[in-house]
Amino acid sequence: MKNKLILFFCLLISIHGFSQENTFSFSLQDAVNYALEHNRTISNADLNILAAKQTVWETTANGLPQINGAIDYQNNIKTPFNTDDLAPNDPFRFLFPKHSLIPSLSLSQLIFDGGYIVGLQSNKVFLTISELAKDKTNNDIETAVVSAYNNALLTKESIEIMKNNIAVLEENLNETTKIFENGLTEEEDVEQLQLTLSNLEINLKNLESLYDISKGYLKLLLGIDLQNTINLTDTLEALVNENISLELLNSDHSVFNNIDYKIAENDVVSKNLQYKLEKSKLLPTITGFVNANYLGYSDRFSNYFKKEQEWLFTTVGGVSLNIPVFTSFKGKAQRQKAKIEWNIAENNLKETEQKLALDFKTSKSEYTLAIDTYGNKKKNLTLAEKIETKNNIKYKEGIASSFDLRQAQTQLYTSQQEYLQAIIDVINKKAELKNLLNIQKQ
Repeated sequence: MKNKLILFFCLLISIHGFSQENTFSFSLQDAVNYALEHNRTISNADLNILAAKQTVWETTANGLPQINGAIDYQNNIKTPFNTDDLAPNDPFRFLFPKHSLIPSLSLSQLIFDGGYIVGLQSNKVFLTISELAKDKTNNDIETAVVSAYNNALLTKESIEIMKNNIAVLEENLNETTKIFENGLTEEEDVEQLQLTLSNLEINLKNLESLYDISKGYLKLLLGIDLQNTINLTDTLEALVNENISLELLNSDHSVFNNIDYKIAENDVVSKNLQYKLEKSKLLPTITGFVNANYLGYSDRFSNYFKKEQEWLFTTVGGVSLNIPVFTSFKGKAQRQKAKIEWNIAENNLKETEQKLALDFKTSKSEYTLAIDTYGNKKKNLTLAEKIETKNNIKYKEGIASSFDLRQAQTQLYTSQQEYLQAIIDVINKKAELKNLLNIQKQ
């Protein structure tokens, strides 16, 4: 019985251990760094680079010596005559053996192939494609993490502001209700406050639900299991001060540093090599080979395992020359198609360059506007707080109506959300500009 109890408690401890949730705490920069290391999309991009390296070696190996072995066995089930009746040295025994076994070994070496030469040139380009895809993935994930973190933080701080507003409003409602019960104010004043409070309570529930969803999306980007808990340690006030960077606005980074431009540029090189590959198909292919094999024939299969079994050894060496002659203009069509795709890639590169130049200008303008808007919303919030405070005092003194107070409160709530959104816009616009400029840290 004692042993069963011990086993039972051990089982409970192990179950608790497996079901235990982990808690993570992240600043915005910590979240970005963690995502760059653990995000599953980035992990797949790393694996794609490894796969590309293996493909590069696969292409290289095609031009290196190839060795293959084979064993061919044949059993003549039915022969034109009974070989057992023939003399041991009769040549028909060799032509129609009951059993024949041919182990062989072949060595081949590519001597010249224009397609292989182009393939070697393409190896670097092919690997660069995966590396650029990884860089773009990093930039996209970093921008997505910044946006997700900020949205979660916006919801978190909106909840705190909403709770504070509800607490203030409940206090006003309690005071107004007592005044109404004493017959010193109208019922409408109570109803106005009740209406505002009801709206705030619904908004609070919606924000709390949205907060869980926004943290869930952030966990997904970070590569953290959804059952784990994450805490956001930054505040919007701290982040906005870190993300107002006039130096970034004055930076003059080249369009050629942008990931999208590098991808388009690499595509031009890739399409040019594809055109060279199609042209190389006009050239001959030369391959050298050496084949060695043993030939053994016997009336019984078991004789192959005896020392007395005779084997005939042959070795053949040579060169194979393959010359393309006529393909009904198929090759010409393939070359023209490859050249057209090369021209398309060049046009796309020019288009990408022009588009990125415009995107840089637009992004800097939007970032500047976001900073200016933040300053404006900060002033508006201060004014809205003063107006709400004054109307609250006037309402308690009986100078202002409940409608005036509700209007001032609604204006305050709107200013609070606009202020928080202005902070988010500053941070997000900076992240977008960094992405365009391909700046890893700023």
